[in-house]
Amino acid sequence: MTFLDHVPEAATLTDGTVLHYVREGSGPTVIFIHGAMGDWRSWAPQWDSFRDRFDCVAYSRRYSHPNPNQLVSRDHSALVDAEDLKGLMDTLSIDKAILVGSSYGGFTALAMAAKYPDRVSGLVSVEAPMMRYAFMTEEGGEIARAFLANADDPARAAFEQGDDEMGVRILTAGIVGVAPEEVPAHVMERRMLNARAARSLSLSRDEFPLIPPEVLGALKMPILLVSGKETAPVHRVIFDKVTASMPQARKRLVEGSGHSVAQAKPDVFNADVLRFLQDHGLTTISDQMKV
Repeated sequence: MTFLDHVPEAATLTDGTVLHYVREGSGPTVIFIHGAMGDWRSWAPQWDSFRDRFDCVAYSRRYSHPNPNQLVSRDHSALVDAEDLKGLMDTLSIDKAILVGSSYGGFTALAMAAKYPDRVSGLVSVEAPMMRYAFMTEEGGEIARAFLANADDPARAAFEQGDDEMGVRILTAGIVGVAPEEVPAHVMERRMLNARAARSLSLSRDEFPLIPPEVLGALKMPILLVSGKETAPVHRVIFDKVTASMPQARKRLVEGSGHSVAQAKPDVFNADVLRFLQDHGLTTISDQMKV
């Protein structure tokens, strides 16, 4: 059975939130956390490389497919996602886990580590969009303001008007650094399944909450920060500032990739992550013999 043949199970958290997930394998637990307009299926390129070595969990964040949760407030953020992740771990009786997150999922992973460090044994974050870090330098602030003006603000306006298709298209284009009309049809089809997730962040009062540099710099678990070498300028300035705040973390730039490293360069990403986990003793003894 391939990864996409799985039928996700539903976990109901104590507050009634429903999160769908798939789980397979044995060993140390790895939880995969997708980005703003992804869902559990985003991790198909990783599954075969990890399921034979780890207890793997891939789940859909609160407003992503196929979760039924309805958007009822404008307070969604990575901080809420971190609480959901803790709730999922509690529901699945997972005491500690290695977190692997891409984009907003990487933001969620860092928020979880900051709030509940004892529940995180290791962490991999790919280009977490921690926008406030860009504003810590004059040059970064200019790049961030341009991104917000050209992508985030018009996407929000589209969602406010009820035009989810346009909101998703504009936001997708801004994230990957292309014009809205250049977003392929197959990408739009998949992302529209997660339009509610995009709406939840675009309409949030605090889409990019600050996790202070001193908090990130104090994290003790092994951390790998990953970025695509050809990523959009806004992601580059954020990544550079975040990594500067986290001298304890390992840094990796992947050639030939933009923002979506795990999907664009899965072989490189998978090998890097597995090597990182082995280097920090986060694999089993038998797995160390295989890598």
